[in-house]
Amino acid sequence: MRLLERMRKEWFMIGIVLAIAGAKLEPSIGVNGGPLKPEITVSYIAVATIFFNSGLSLKTEELTSALVHIKLHLFIQIFTLAFFPATIWLFLQLLSITPINEWLLKGLQTVGCMPPPVSSAVILTKAVGGNEAAAIFNSAFGSFLGIVVTPLLLLLFLGSSSSVPFTSIFSQLFMTVVVPLIIGQIVRRYIKDWLERKKPPFGAVSSCVLLTIIYTTFCDTFSNPNIDLDKFSLLLVLFIIFSIQLSFMLLTFLFSTRNNSGFTPADTVAIIFCSTHKSLTLGIPMLKIVFAGHEHLSLISVPLLIYHPVQILLGSVLVPTIKSWMVSRQKGVKLTRPTV
Repeated sequence: MRLLERMRKEWFMIGIVLAIAGAKLEPSIGVNGGPLKPEITVSYIAVATIFFNSGLSLKTEELTSALVHIKLHLFIQIFTLAFFPATIWLFLQLLSITPINEWLLKGLQTVGCMPPPVSSAVILTKAVGGNEAAAIFNSAFGSFLGIVVTPLLLLLFLGSSSSVPFTSIFSQLFMTVVVPLIIGQIVRRYIKDWLERKKPPFGAVSSCVLLTIIYTTFCDTFSNPNIDLDKFSLLLVLFIIFSIQLSFMLLTFLFSTRNNSGFTPADTVAIIFCSTHKSLTLGIPMLKIVFAGHEHLSLISVPLLIYHPVQILLGSVLVPTIKSWMVSRQKGVKLTRPTV
C-alpha cells in the first residue's frame, strides 16, 4: 500500500508538470468560454466532485477515538489557522520591499490561510508511528473548519468585502463544498460495507479532477499576454517555502516538547505534520472560487502548487530522523517509569 501511495504521489507531481505544459502549448482549450467550458465544468462540477469524493471516503468513525484530546486539537488548529497566516503576513511585510513578484507574495499568504490536508499529514504520521488517530481527526476537522475559516482569512489578508462578492463566494462554497461533503457522508452510510470491501481509488479520482482544475487555471494565465513570471522570483519563492516549512516544523517541535506541554512523543509527531502541512485539494478549488475571474489567479496559485510537493518531499526525507527521535524518547520514558 505504501508503494502504491508513493507511486500515486509521484505520478501526481508528473501530472502537475504535464498539466502546466499542456496549458502553455494550447491555452485556448481550457480558458473561460473555451471547449472545456471551465466556468461550469470546473467551477461547479469538478469542485463538487472533489468534495463529494472526500465525503464518501472520510471514515468518520475513526475520528471519535481522538475526540477527547482537546488540548492537542486546539494547539494544531490555532497554529494552522491563526499563528501560521499571521506570521506569514508579518514576514511578507519585509518581503514587500524586495523585487519578488507581488502576486507570488500574495500566493504565499494564501498558503498560510489554507487548512491541513486530509492525506499527507496522516500518511507521514503513520510512517513515523505517531498518533495517527489525532492526525486523522485534525486533518478532517481542519478541512471542515477551513471551509468557513479559509475564505474569511483570504478576504482578511488579500481582499475586502467591498471589492470581493462575499455573499456569492459563500453561497458557491456552500453548494460546491458543504453540500457535496454532506451528501458523500450520507451515501457512505448506505454503502459502507461495499466501500470497505472494494476500496475504490478515491485518491486517484480526486487527483485527476484536481489536475483538470490546475490545467484550466494555467490556461487562463498563458492566454493573458500581460502576465510575465520571472525565474528569479520563482526561485526565491521556492527557497522561502523550504525555509518556512523547516522553521515551522522546528517551532512546533520545540513548543510540543516543552516539559509542561503534556504531549507524548507520538502526539508531537502528529503536531509537526498536521500544523505545517497545507491542503492543495481544498486550496486550489477555494482559490478558484474566491478569486474567480482574477487575471493573476494562476500566479497566486503557484506558491501552493510548490508547497504541496515540498511538504511531501521534506516530510518523507525527515521520517527516519523523526522516527528515531520518537523511539528513543519512548524508550527513555519506559526506563524512567517506576516499577511496582
